[in-house]
Amino acid sequence: MLQEVTVSELLERYDGLLLDAYGVLIDAQGALPGAREVIDHLNGRGFPYWVVTNDASRLPDTASARYADLGLRIPADRIITAGSLLTPYFARCGLRGATCAVIGPPDSAAYVRQAGATVVDWTDAAVSRVDALVIGDEEPVDFLPRMNDALSLVFSRLDAGSPVRLILPNPDLIYPAGRGRFGFTAGSMALWIEAAAAQRYPELPIQAFVRLGKPYPAIFEAAVDRAQTRNLAMVGDQLETDIRGARAFGIDAVLATFGLTRDALDVTAPDVMPDFLLRAWAL
Repeated sequence: MLQEVTVSELLERYDGLLLDAYGVLIDAQGALPGAREVIDHLNGRGFPYWVVTNDASRLPDTASARYADLGLRIPADRIITAGSLLTPYFARCGLRGATCAVIGPPDSAAYVRQAGATVVDWTDAAVSRVDALVIGDEEPVDFLPRMNDALSLVFSRLDAGSPVRLILPNPDLIYPAGRGRFGFTAGSMALWIEAAAAQRYPELPIQAFVRLGKPYPAIFEAAVDRAQTRNLAMVGDQLETDIRGARAFGIDAVLATFGLTRDALDVTAPDVMPDFLLRAWAL
């Protein structure tokens, strides 16, 4: 039987909290019940916390402004996004100066530019010379035409024997849109392209996206670097990203049961077994 925990108990047990955004603090309808009061309490107490999100569609300043519109006073320096992982990844892989095609809103392209790369328009002449395809977000593009563009880019480069590098900051497949509604996100877009490439080119090595955000370690490493402690708890609503990632990284995982994961929990795999359940944002 998993142990339930309160916010007050979390603050006594840990030196800092890592909070997922969608499904934990907000959904498409706005701030979730109690989130505003908890953020105000953390700010007033000066308790260390960071929003650790797989979002690659908003820069921290943009995200901070959006949270403020929803009544959540979260400074930009307390937001760690998957999009920000592009800068160290590009540096590590020698991609500074690369030419990239980007799916996503302007902030997704801004992350790529911050990483030292050039973003090209989606024209045949431009994409024919790109080094990498980055899927930042599913919006606000004209979804199917842009996916067709991306698929055609991948296929044309495979036909030419020079595969394009595939990069996915946000591995999430779905997100909670509120009131019983859900949506596909960037991770699902990557799966479409991978499956199509595997079908058309069965003789080639699998064309896979490099995935940067949760559950992979880079975003947790960035959080620990900010916090200067590993005595942290990740509060998230997705078993496959938040919980699996925290467990693999070696920090405690708290499942918020009011987000994407159903309240009736039947978990047997140890790598997605949370340490605690959080039923509500209540002090």
